[in-house]
Amino acid sequence: MRLRGRVVGFGLTGSHCTLARAVAALKELVAEGAEVLPILSPSVAQMATRFGRPEEWKERVKKLTGRDPLLSIAEVEPIGPRRSLDVMVVAPCTGNTLAKLACAITDTPVVMACKAQLRNGRPVVLAVSTNDGLGLNARNLGTLLAARNVYFVPFGQDNPEGKPCSLDARLDLLVGTVEAALEGRQLQPLLVERWRDLPPAAGEGGRR
Repeated sequence: MRLRGRVVGFGLTGSHCTLARAVAALKELVAEGAEVLPILSPSVAQMATRFGRPEEWKERVKKLTGRDPLLSIAEVEPIGPRRSLDVMVVAPCTGNTLAKLACAITDTPVVMACKAQLRNGRPVVLAVSTNDGLGLNARNLGTLLAARNVYFVPFGQDNPEGKPCSLDARLDLLVGTVEAALEGRQLQPLLVERWRDLPPAAGEGGRR
């Protein structure tokens, strides 16, 4: 079990079309022995979409981790002073969350958990899923690529013809990325042909 004894924060944000794959990746972390602390953004915790209702996502992560997900900044704030996490994962990481992290805006429990982790010099792993990763959010992506203790799940364009600015992480590489981040290194290659290896489902949408 590659992550036995490790405590992993797992933040889910509002790329609703990616949540099922993110929860599958969370299941892999648990299978590898990680103790997972789930954290939901307000979008996931409150918004019903065609991809699922908030209650369903809360129940699924609770069943997998054995923990009620943290839903507020107040619940997450102690992570910093207690040094609770070995690594913090955000999967999926929307463009909205990417921008907040790059601009040091702390207004959701997920970004608060990331801030708490970074203040302790500990790794944060981001699995991007955004329609504007190569658009206006490219500047924020660049900022975080150069940031200390921030690592990325390898990503690529998921629909270069229809959505040329869209980026999506290879969530099947999440466990390997977490292992590498715990060793202080970025899993390589960082840029992968996401659209060839894992074509998006028909009608995929809901990213921000």
